[in-house]
Formats: sequence, structure tokens, C-alpha cells
Amino acid sequence: MQKRKLKIGIVVGEVSGDTLGASLIRRFREQGIDAEFEGIGGPQMIAEGFKSYYPMDILSVMGIVEVLKDIRKLFAVRDGLVETWTKDPVDVFIGIDAPDFNLRLSKSIKQRQLPIKTVQYVSPSVWAWRQGRVHGIKASIDLVLCLFPFEKVFYQKWQVPAAFVGHPLASQLPIQNPLAEAKQELGLDPAQKYIALLPGSRRGEIERLGPLVLDTAQILQQKHPEYIFLIPAINDARKQQIQALLQTYPESLQTQIRLMENTGSDSKIGRQVMNAADIVALASGTATLEAMLLHRPMVTFYKLHWLTYRIVKLLVKIQYYSLPNIIAGKKVIQELIQSEATPENLAAEIEALMNVEAAQIQAMQHLTMHKQLLSGNSEDPVSAILELVK
Repeated sequence: MQKRKLKIGIVVGEVSGDTLGASLIRRFREQGIDAEFEGIGGPQMIAEGFKSYYPMDILSVMGIVEVLKDIRKLFAVRDGLVETWTKDPVDVFIGIDAPDFNLRLSKSIKQRQLPIKTVQYVSPSVWAWRQGRVHGIKASIDLVLCLFPFEKVFYQKWQVPAAFVGHPLASQLPIQNPLAEAKQELGLDPAQKYIALLPGSRRGEIERLGPLVLDTAQILQQKHPEYIFLIPAINDARKQQIQALLQTYPESLQTQIRLMENTGSDSKIGRQVMNAADIVALASGTATLEAMLLHRPMVTFYKLHWLTYRIVKLLVKIQYYSLPNIIAGKKVIQELIQSEATPENLAAEIEALMNVEAAQIQAMQHLTMHKQLLSGNSEDPVSAILELVK
């Protein structure tokens, strides 16, 4: 047991990071580690006693061009945290995901020569694109906590300290996951068929992808009126944004859409909606891993600012964009990216998953990958972090 109280800084930028952060805080407490936590966190972390200096949404910016609009605000937040930890240092800083922000923050900590160990929890996709970033990671990060075994192998090649800690969701989410029970838990009719539409949790994503999913719903509503559409809203701001967009569509569509919002502080509505859906259509990102671990048939899509996309295309080194396909090493789910992400294409891919056999085949592939992630020889993240601050 730790003799003195540890002070741990954590920064997250979205719901998935908040989930990981809250889980990590609980693991410290379960192991009897006396620690306090501060930085930038979401409602799940705050519910665990985390002290957040800024709202999590302040970092919810994605895309090269999009970030430029908020660059001064992001620099001010970074500098504010550095000043806080210069006056009263934490023992270790853990950046959870949000690599563009967190790696710069770790670099600033090293440049100031602060007595703070730096950890990146969730590797940036450096194995996929912009591989030159590994040199910056090596210089500014003392330890990378990897969610997948292939990431640790990559870092070992570059002599970067890394630990494969596994993805906590792989063990948290059950192997057996009946759909009817999931519908009942959300207060839905077990006999009703639902399609989950997840345009993303960020303001910019809903601006770009909200019209895509609603146009898709309009197409499907006319051909398959037996389906009801579920859209999650992680907070009141996103709910109002989606409602305002929905008001521009016919009332006949509005009656077929249920906007689902969080009722507690755990921000799990996205997962609950995916779990209760017969078919899931979602923006590409970490949520695709959740849908895979829920074993739900899905299609993923994404659209970036055109200039961001052209830059990304030049830098990407992998064949697939979504985690299920990357983990499988083959196309398990359909990916509709940029110009392919049209309402017509998305509606057609959702229709294909209405075929029971096609849906079952995909669900079985998800189950196989879930078992693979559970069978890996993962390390304990708390132990790996404590090794740094002995």
C-alpha cells in the first residue's frame, strides 16, 4: 500500500475517455492506493471525486482544419494546466486519448522540466498514420498504456516503454448479451425493431453528420415503417442541437425518432442505445469498439472537412478506418467514408443488415473478436503507473 497520498493528473476530451478515466480511478481505490485526481474530466470521473479545472467539452474538437478555429482556446487550457502543475505538481500526468492535446501537454511538462511522470493511456493511431509522431512520443512520454496487443509490438520496435493493459470494456461487457433484455432496460418494447443512429458526441460531428443520419432515416422510414430510430444525446447541449436539426424535417419522420438522453452521471446513453438496437449505424471512432463488444450488427461512416480529409489520406498507412476491421485484419463491418457517406449508401447498408443471416454472421464475428481480446495476457494499468512513481 502506498505510504503517501499520490497526486494524479488526468485529462480526457470525450465520453469514452471519461469512461476509461472513471474506471482507472476506481481501480486505484480498489487496490487501496491513497490518491487524489485532478485535471479535465467528465461527469463519470467527477462522480468518482475527480476535480476538473475545465469542462470536458472544451477539448471536443476533431480534425486538422476544425482545430485551427479553436487553437487559442486550446493553448490557453494547456498553459493553464501547466501553470497549475508548476505551482503544485502532480506525481504523474495521464493523458487519456485526445492525443493532439495530451501529447502537447506532456511535451510542455517535459520542457518545463517539471517533476512529473507522463503517461499516455490509449495510444494514438501512430501505427496507422503520421508514424513520425513516435519520435515525439518517445521524447515526451514515460509510458504508453496500450488497449490492443498489436500496439505494444509497434512501440517495442521503437524502444518506447509500453504496457498492454487491455480494453476494460472487453471484460466489463458480458459475452452473453440478449437483445430483448437490453431493450427492456432502456424502457423499450422488446417486440419493436429499432435502428440506432449515432452521428457522434461532439458539436462539430452533429453539424456534419446529423443531416446524413436524418436523411438516411427519411429514406428508410418510407421503405421500412416498422422500424423506430433511436438517437442518443450525451448532454442537454447536444440534445438541443439535435432537436433543432430535427425540426427541419417532416413531422412524419419526427414521430419515428426517439431522442434518448442520459438520466444519470454515467454518460452511458450511447452504449445503452446501441445495445437496445437491432442495427447500429454510427460515426467511426471508439464507439465502434463498443458496438462490436455488444455484438450488434453495424455499419460505420464518417465525413471530415474536405481539406482535413485530403491531408489524412496522404498520411494514412492502413487499409481500414474502424477498430473492428483493424482488429480483425479484414472487412467485418462496412465503412462509408467521405464521398461514400451518402444517405442512399447508408440506407442500403442498413437494409442489408435487416437480413437476419447477414446480421447473425456479423454478430458472431464480433463475439469471436470479443473473446480474443479477453484471452490476451494484459497487464494491470495501476501497477504499470505505480512503477513510474516509486
